[in-house]
Amino acid sequence: MRLLFIRYFVEARRRRRDSVISIGVDPVAFTIGSFSLRWYGVMVLLAIAFLVWWSTRSAKAAGYNKDFVLEGALWAIPLGFIGAKLVHVVDNMSHYLDYPFDMLNPAGLAIFGAILGSMLGIWAYCQWKHIPFAAFADPAAPGIILAQAIGRVGCTINGCCYGRPSSLPWAVTWTHPNTYAPLGIAVQPTQIYELLWDLLVFAILWWLLRGRLKQPGALFAAYLALYSLGSFLIRFLRGDVSSFVGTMNEGQFISLLMFMVATGFLVRQFWALRRPVWRD
Repeated sequence: MRLLFIRYFVEARRRRRDSVISIGVDPVAFTIGSFSLRWYGVMVLLAIAFLVWWSTRSAKAAGYNKDFVLEGALWAIPLGFIGAKLVHVVDNMSHYLDYPFDMLNPAGLAIFGAILGSMLGIWAYCQWKHIPFAAFADPAAPGIILAQAIGRVGCTINGCCYGRPSSLPWAVTWTHPNTYAPLGIAVQPTQIYELLWDLLVFAILWWLLRGRLKQPGALFAAYLALYSLGSFLIRFLRGDVSSFVGTMNEGQFISLLMFMVATGFLVRQFWALRRPVWRD
């Protein structure tokens, strides 16, 4: 992994003549026969492993054993992949109508589908075990956003989720033919924007985790609100998505809905906390 990052930063060198960052890393990590694994897939697997590790530590601190997390992961991971694929299919319906068998391809995932699917899996598991959802979700929230940051490293190498054409000094071009980005065209580095936003959200959640948000579910709601806000804004710069209604794409509608629900939950929690209790 260390060699990967060294190679990434060496090849992501700045071209003096056009002031554009060039990324020439081969997105395919290795190929065995007809099977190819891209670095994006490696990063997704690494992100999942990291999140399970983080959640195990968090559960132990909350008084639960590691089996609680491992069993929950068996619910969350499959539903997360199903949700990620389902949202991606809906978002790219015209492609999948022409190539329906591509629905079986594990490539092509949508982050919001992964979040919603995983949430559903954990919620169902907690209901089955009669455990409050917040007991699992709150301490895991900082780990979730860090796992997403790891995934965005994979997006950057892969060339997916790229931005609109740009002449900014920090615009990025992808030069390897296996990339998903348009070859040789300088675009907004939206993957890097989101990676940096994820790290900022982690710092905020880590600060809030130190006892500043004590209401059950508040920390997880803060994660949803902060992430969806950043995603909503960054998606205005995306060049790989089509408009759903007006100038907004499907991901922005999901972001907006998630932000409103999470913010509404936080307002309700704080209102209930500050509301005076009248006694006869």
